[in-house]
Amino acid sequence: MTLDRFQAITAKYSKLAVAVVGDFCLDRYLEIDPGKEEVSIETGLPVHNVVNARSQPGGAGTILNNLVALGVSAIYPVTFCGDDGEGYELRRALSVQDGVRLDHFLMLSERKTFTYCKPLITVPGKSPVELSRLDTKNWSPTPGLIQDRLIESVARLAPEVDAIILLDQVDLPETGVITAKLLEAISGIVQQLPERLILADSRRGLRGFPKVTFKMNSTELCFMAGTKSPLELAAIKQMAIDVARRQKRNVFVTLAEQGILGASPSGECEHVPAHPVRGEIDIVGAGDAVTANLSVALAAGATVREALELANAAASIVIHQLGTTGTAAVAEIGERVAK
Repeated sequence: MTLDRFQAITAKYSKLAVAVVGDFCLDRYLEIDPGKEEVSIETGLPVHNVVNARSQPGGAGTILNNLVALGVSAIYPVTFCGDDGEGYELRRALSVQDGVRLDHFLMLSERKTFTYCKPLITVPGKSPVELSRLDTKNWSPTPGLIQDRLIESVARLAPEVDAIILLDQVDLPETGVITAKLLEAISGIVQQLPERLILADSRRGLRGFPKVTFKMNSTELCFMAGTKSPLELAAIKQMAIDVARRQKRNVFVTLAEQGILGASPSGECEHVPAHPVRGEIDIVGAGDAVTANLSVALAAGATVREALELANAAASIVIHQLGTTGTAAVAEIGERVAK
């Protein structure tokens, strides 16, 4: 990609508005100093002393963090959290970020705040080591009235934004933001606004999603096709093309160390190899960086190939940020793609 083309695409980011519809959670990191370990007098068990605690938006919030890093003008989270301490932390972490509008962020006594609590063993001069996570989730279906409020927010925002990102982060269906009822509403928006970019990602796979742009990994693609993974690259390309033709929308597939590909309904498929690894890596958050960069690049008029190059570079940056769920700024991406 030429420098002129890179600048032409990314210059539009500051004029974009994006709605992020999905499961926001709180990533809470507990930094443990092993040199301060004690033994409980009462139980005889080890006591791990936390010397620093930090929190940041996770789940769909990781996508939002990347949109902020890219300089997107207006970002609208459409989601909910609990009326609890974790919810307060999550809203506070979002409220201080540039461009984030919380008009459609619900705080509810009926739900808990989705939380990933991540204990880290931290030793100076060494990479942090993550221990077993402690999660807080909702285990009951999202009440109908809450679903209605979320649908109303999406319907109100759809004509006003340049892109809508859908992220289904929960493991148990119907317990988060992306429910069957909300997807039905998205299907209606697709019919009313066929040119609106809507990009979807789901950790449980995208079966049952309406005709929107898909972003998935190769395992999820194989699951959708009823095929065992892994497959050769040529077979993955053909499967992606088949899905794109059925969807009548672009399909993007992340391939870990093989990079990322994008297929179009016309039968074309572009593949961008991964950047070389530059040391120790942590892949957490790489997929969300890809989602954010694909969305804004396409909304800014990038071709499929250009969007792949930008998203691939962002993922390369993020995986080298250890002990956190990272982001990639425009200047950092430019260093890797602009010539």
